[in-house]
Amino acid sequence: MSTEPEPASKDTTDAVDTGPATPGTAEVPAPDTPDAAEPDAAEPDAAEPDTPAESAAGSGDGGEAAAQVSEGEAELAAQRVERERIERRKAGKQGPIDAGGKLSGTAADLLAAVRAVESGEKPAAAVFGAPEPARRPAPEPVRRPRPAHPEPAAAPAGPVGPAPETVRSVRDVLAEGGAPESLAPQTAALLGEGAEDTLRADPWQLLRVGGVRPEQADGFARALLGAQCGPDDERRGRAVTVWLLEQAALAGHTALELPRLTATLAQRGVPDPDAAVQGALAEGEALAFQDALDEPGARPERAAGGAAGGTDGAGAEGESAEDEGEERPVRVLIGLERYALAEESLADGLSRLVNSPPKQDGSTADWEQAAASAQGSAAELIRAVAGHGLVLHTGGEASLAEPAALLRAAHALGLRAWAAAPGPLGRDRFAALLGDPSSESPSPGPGQAAPAPAAVTVTGLLTGAEGPGRDADGALDLDLLVVLDAPQLDVEAGALLAESLPDGARLVLTGDPAVLWSVGPGRVFADLLAARLCPQVASRRPDPGPLGELVSGIGIGELGQVEAPGKEVVIVPVRDAGEAVHRTVQLVADSVPRAIGVPAEETQVITPGHGGAAGTRVLNAALKERLNPGPGRFGGFDPGDRVVHTPAPGRVLPGRVVGADADGLHLSCAGETVVVPQDRVEGSVRHGWALTAHQALGGRWPAVVVVLPGDAVPALNRPWIYTAFGRAARHLSVVHGVEQALPRAVSEIPAKPRTTRLPVLLTPQVPATD
Repeated sequence: MSTEPEPASKDTTDAVDTGPATPGTAEVPAPDTPDAAEPDAAEPDAAEPDTPAESAAGSGDGGEAAAQVSEGEAELAAQRVERERIERRKAGKQGPIDAGGKLSGTAADLLAAVRAVESGEKPAAAVFGAPEPARRPAPEPVRRPRPAHPEPAAAPAGPVGPAPETVRSVRDVLAEGGAPESLAPQTAALLGEGAEDTLRADPWQLLRVGGVRPEQADGFARALLGAQCGPDDERRGRAVTVWLLEQAALAGHTALELPRLTATLAQRGVPDPDAAVQGALAEGEALAFQDALDEPGARPERAAGGAAGGTDGAGAEGESAEDEGEERPVRVLIGLERYALAEESLADGLSRLVNSPPKQDGSTADWEQAAASAQGSAAELIRAVAGHGLVLHTGGEASLAEPAALLRAAHALGLRAWAAAPGPLGRDRFAALLGDPSSESPSPGPGQAAPAPAAVTVTGLLTGAEGPGRDADGALDLDLLVVLDAPQLDVEAGALLAESLPDGARLVLTGDPAVLWSVGPGRVFADLLAARLCPQVASRRPDPGPLGELVSGIGIGELGQVEAPGKEVVIVPVRDAGEAVHRTVQLVADSVPRAIGVPAEETQVITPGHGGAAGTRVLNAALKERLNPGPGRFGGFDPGDRVVHTPAPGRVLPGRVVGADADGLHLSCAGETVVVPQDRVEGSVRHGWALTAHQALGGRWPAVVVVLPGDAVPALNRPWIYTAFGRAARHLSVVHGVEQALPRAVSEIPAKPRTTRLPVLLTPQVPATD
């Protein structure tokens, strides 16, 4: 197999195959097929759960499923309301900050184009002004009015798609242009009622459909426009610019530096990349930002010099004047509006938490008593939360006992405290810990009854399907929120959470910083840790046993041998992908149950990609044949099949098939019955005996089999290996065919960097160094 990313799934800002320089050289091929090798979303250069064809709109391989509204419609409605509120707030802010006077060349032209839009000389578009270079003082937090939050019941009872006549007209124009007619429902849903006219006026709008690549859109445009179609068409330049920004978002970036974007546009056959970017800005399809860059060490050195040298007032004034005349480095970033608004909203919400005193629930003595009854890092966490609105907590699996202790202490003090995990795997894992009386927790005070702490999913909390609901102002009705598995939090979910917290609430983000980052854009937890704007509590509780020792070593870049007297770690060498599949089935169905005592239904297989000769598709087919053979009576599934359901990109619900009827495929997911309509099964349900590492995030199983076939090497890095190996609670088998690439990935290949603006937006909130 080849787990190297498909070009459509690659981080297009790193290495992009240029494709045809002139559009329309061939008939439009079908979008990326589901049989192509697809990397795990664990890597920043891949999309979850598959290629962009499946992830861009929660759609399936065929594209039909994306026409339907996902099961997370209530969540999307909440996001729309929140974004409207953010846009209204930003419209009321002061005009753009005067900056960029020292820019020249392309950057100056770009900034001029942005300001022309702002002044009304070009079509109106919401373009952010650049922050001034000087460090601004932290503003006083002001609570803004909240819109009424939509109730989940307001969501349509069933799937809602585009009108049949719209789909028919789109299907006709797709056929005329040589594009697959199966894209019609998704295209109609994205472009709306006038989709046919939109496509005829601008055929490159087809690039908005998940899985369609520029060379495919070029062929479609050539068929419709004929001689009018050319590589220098401004419509093509704008569309490819937006497509590259969307691909970058799938790779985890919230924005791209201008030189990187223009270089990639040139690789994609855009003759004038600068004009293409300016065109996208003028049409409001992208936004521009100018961020000042502080020279490393400059500010601390001046502060140290003043203290040591006793600089007088005149000297300080002269130095300040010199700084004002000094040209400071800046970077120009281009990004999509939805992620720009999310990052600014997230920064505003976190600023409010940091700069507002938390609500006085319980006396200082009560908090101190709760901390004294805990131990070690748990006591530190309780003390930090007592006096701060935002606290970060880091640690491995064993450290989860500490936020559990915090929740019990908060409940004992009368706080409305909740824990939220990105998915049901993390929620159920933490709920089991909360119900374990052996886990560390302070005892309730005299006369205080501590109600059972509760864990929910982030989606359920935001939509109101789980948790405390919302108060009259639209804020979450709670005093303390602990977000588990925080590295999985992307900027949009983070913004919604931060803006949904009431004044005086406390927020704790807890997680293991060494695991894979979020499926969606951003690296919220890592950016916050680097910003150091709030207390950070690092757990000193190590993960126990040989598995804990192995995973802890990987976290610091060391892959060492560990003593495993109870066969906690077993290495199974293989020569090729076929042998890897055979040995994996043998381990799950026979060896692990017999030697370790863990049944097959409690063993999870993890592999780097979906496609290829030893990806999840092939492994699941082999495991189904051995563990639950059947004809696949409903879309390849039979009752009893182990599956994962992905109702929206990044949301993974493990479960089993219960049955099927005219309404669709019936699943049991996390104790709830889910009915997946027939036309959504192919795109949103997979067999689940084998998962990618990102799909497995948040969960732990008694036994895990990690499959590393020979050509999985390009997909391997330290966070992926750390995450995959760390899913095992009692036993880990490694089907090993990558030889020395495994220790090399652990020691030399960290996570790919992501470009985000959150650190710059948080800079004003960081206390100045004395």
